[in-house]
Amino acid sequence: MEAKVTIIGAGVIGLAIAEELSKKFNKIFVVEKNKKFGQETSSRNSEVIHSGIYYPTNSLKAKLCVEGNKMLYDFCIKHGIPHSRCGKLVVATNLKEEKILNKILNQAIRNGVKDGQLISREKALELEPEIFCTKALHFPSTGIIDSHGLMKRLEANATINGVSFAYNSEVVKIERIEGGYAITVKENNIQFIFTTEYVINASGLNADQIAKTAGAFQKAYKIHYWKGDYFAVGNGKNKKINRLIYPVPQTNVVGLGIHATLDLNHGMKLGPDSTYLQSNTIDYSIDKKKQTAFLLAAQKYLPFLEFEDLHPDQAGVRPKLQLPGEPVRDFIITKETASGHPNFINLIGLESPGLTSCLAIGHMISKLLDN
Repeated sequence: MEAKVTIIGAGVIGLAIAEELSKKFNKIFVVEKNKKFGQETSSRNSEVIHSGIYYPTNSLKAKLCVEGNKMLYDFCIKHGIPHSRCGKLVVATNLKEEKILNKILNQAIRNGVKDGQLISREKALELEPEIFCTKALHFPSTGIIDSHGLMKRLEANATINGVSFAYNSEVVKIERIEGGYAITVKENNIQFIFTTEYVINASGLNADQIAKTAGAFQKAYKIHYWKGDYFAVGNGKNKKINRLIYPVPQTNVVGLGIHATLDLNHGMKLGPDSTYLQSNTIDYSIDKKKQTAFLLAAQKYLPFLEFEDLHPDQAGVRPKLQLPGEPVRDFIITKETASGHPNFINLIGLESPGLTSCLAIGHMISKLLDN
């Protein structure tokens, strides 16, 4: 075989897998259709290091997020990647939402999040004097990260360890052969074939299509595109908070509500919202008509905001496994031996908290290859 392991996709998860596997394998290829790493979901998000508080008990999202949170902070410290353990408040603005805070805290505890605290309005205002709330949850372990810096370091570490990256290279065919797979790749309208023992499908928004190409697809793997818009906050209002501020999420929603996040330059943005893209066509345009809706959602807990403080910032598309109204679905990370595809691993529906979980996912894939 020309390659021991081939990873399809160079988003943050594909990069983390490559970096982890490069510690024990030679001849690793990473194939990416875009011109460089992290051009889709990995570069269009809130750059939050999540604590793991909302996800169902014993789900992969909960386990990998809690494990990945610590791993990511340790990695940032070791490699000098800019980050901030700024903390997060989940704020209730009425009695009904206060009751939900207790459920969130209990879920966080079940998931292994140990630093959550239910705090009074007075305590919350000591931390963030400019917000409005009646009670809040405080999670100091939530933070923010330079996601590009993280991806650059993962790529560099993998390259130092001998991983080969092929950008502008689209996988068009995957065929099962004795002892592995033959992969056909198109680069600048020229096709070439190489062989590999293992295939890891970490192709994000395209993961279900890659699974179909390999014949390792089932109905539950169908990805649905959900778009999230963001509005930036200007006029100096970005300086009025120092932590991430989240509303209480509603049941069976595809996001966590319009929340306020900071970046490492203390810029603030609101979002994302969640818009189902029925055609599964990537759309990064921002609907300026949403500005009023964003403002009204955020004013419930950031009363200092005014319409002219907001302006369109960015949009991202998330690969979700649920349709509108359906319950939240877990990550799919599975070795496809039972479907007749040994040494083929699918990673499907890896949306949030994929960034936080990336190093833990890399560790998980390494163990899967051992079995």
